[in-house]
Amino acid sequence: MTLMKQAARSVPDIIRKAARVEQVDAKKLARLVASGRAIVPHNPRHRSRPCAIGEGLRVKINANIGTSPDHCRPSEELKKARVAIEYGADAVMDLSTGGDIDAIRKSIIKKVDVAIGTVPIYQAANEAGHLLDMDEDIMFRTIEKHAKDGVDFMTVHCGVTSESVESLRKAKRICSIVSRGGSFLAVWIIKNGLENPLYKNFDYLLELAKEHEFVLSLGDGLRPGSILDATDKPQLHELTILGKLVKRARAAGVQVMVEGPGHVPLDQIETNVRVEKTICKGAPFYVLGPLVTDIAPGYDHIVGAIGGALAAFYGADFLCYVTPAEHLSLPDLEDVKEGVIASKIAAHAADLTRGLDIHMDRDMSKARKALDWEGMFRHALDPVKARRTRDRRPAKSKDRACSMCGKFCAMNTMNELL
Repeated sequence: MTLMKQAARSVPDIIRKAARVEQVDAKKLARLVASGRAIVPHNPRHRSRPCAIGEGLRVKINANIGTSPDHCRPSEELKKARVAIEYGADAVMDLSTGGDIDAIRKSIIKKVDVAIGTVPIYQAANEAGHLLDMDEDIMFRTIEKHAKDGVDFMTVHCGVTSESVESLRKAKRICSIVSRGGSFLAVWIIKNGLENPLYKNFDYLLELAKEHEFVLSLGDGLRPGSILDATDKPQLHELTILGKLVKRARAAGVQVMVEGPGHVPLDQIETNVRVEKTICKGAPFYVLGPLVTDIAPGYDHIVGAIGGALAAFYGADFLCYVTPAEHLSLPDLEDVKEGVIASKIAAHAADLTRGLDIHMDRDMSKARKALDWEGMFRHALDPVKARRTRDRRPAKSKDRACSMCGKFCAMNTMNELL
């Protein structure tokens, strides 16, 4: 019996543990999981920390890592995973496309104790040698292999269908498809004249998910890659398909979340979140960014944090981080750290509006009032950077202020007066 079906009858141990972490009632969380409005990714083959994603819970963060054919150093990817977790990532996705992909994935699963996600179509295309040489057997065999290794959630681009690809061909997009998995399947459909096997055989995919207890993350293969393409017909066509698949997954007792855009201007973010929540009946929403402008390469972690904070405020549940290397290169360790912290800020900003974790800001404010620098460092997301920045220009005055104000520090002035 799947976790979702168990949750409809009782409170499974993993849900009880996740509820303790979230500081919510375990029965309430079980009801959310049973209804599909929350998920707890937990492949029994992977010993991972309990993590609940969905309605009324803290906004979670995912960090992407993984090799490429141009840069393949598996040990470096493990370091990235550790850095991501150290700074607050709740999940890690291995997107490796270079080297021994099986060995890399197994190593990450063995050494990383947060939820692990993958995109199996990457490896399927890699092993086939050419996109057009992929067949149904390779696709589903790869998915099953990932499941048996212990992957907790998998991105599957089931909404890239013959019909949705046709809507794309008729649309006048600036950036056609920017999803790697989406492009693989679109080309496969067009060149082979066949339906997407992940869509055509969705019932079989559900059987695999039930057997191995992994979460389906329904990928947005037609997400916009330019803010000028946002919320267009192909994107909404795919989302409509995903809404129907969510219903089928829930009926089968399979946990499912929905992935979302992408490049979206500020004034369309609320619409995107509300439309997903309506069409997909409250399924957890997993967003990349969103990126609210296209002109900031090198600073896209900031762009993504702006969009992520707004998306989470309106109800998105899971933020995929964006690093400064987005659109430019494979991220390095510093990029991963900066990306996680930016997403953590976005998630926390939204959590505050839900009445969650307000004590963190209260503690920081009290430390600031007391000019308690050690307290400020202790409560900072990045204590090392905070300390280094303060020490860079020590105040010349004998008080405890920083070099910005020195003896004119407002806190000092008011503390002495009051």
